[in-house]
Amino acid sequence: MAVIHTPYGRTYEDFQVGDIIKHWPGRTINASDDTLFSLLALNQHPLHIDSHYASNSQFGKNLVNGTLVFAVGVGMTVNDISGAAIAMLEYEQVKHLGPTFHGDTLYGRTEILDKWETQSKHDRGIVYVETIISNQREEEVLFFRRKLLVPKREFAARPYTHRND
Repeated sequence: MAVIHTPYGRTYEDFQVGDIIKHWPGRTINASDDTLFSLLALNQHPLHIDSHYASNSQFGKNLVNGTLVFAVGVGMTVNDISGAAIAMLEYEQVKHLGPTFHGDTLYGRTEILDKWETQSKHDRGIVYVETIISNQREEEVLFFRRKLLVPKREFAARPYTHRND
């Protein structure tokens, strides 16, 4: 019987400029997710927590808190993009492109835009990516770019690389 250990995240060498990574699985956002997140974040805007108020808005129903959409969007990329990262350096151009409603399922894809080795240390590099989050209707709802610091393969923390099981 083979024992297979898959690494969590990617190292510098694993990123190729131009690659597009489709993240899976998606994540369905329900009303309780939105309410809990909004209350934890102290965002009590009635569009998120008051169905009667939201029914009289231009949307006619509750909107999911935009920072929850962002948090889920980043979270769904961790295994493929930042799971081995040393640090997240910068988020930029965070744009809400469309509404997300209770019951919508979010999916993500990330394009590798650029990468370069750091000047100060030889064991790491910077990777620049662009992520687009879409709903189940393939409507884009969120866009963001970020830079992350990732280790080179030789220096990455891989808990199973020294075991023979």
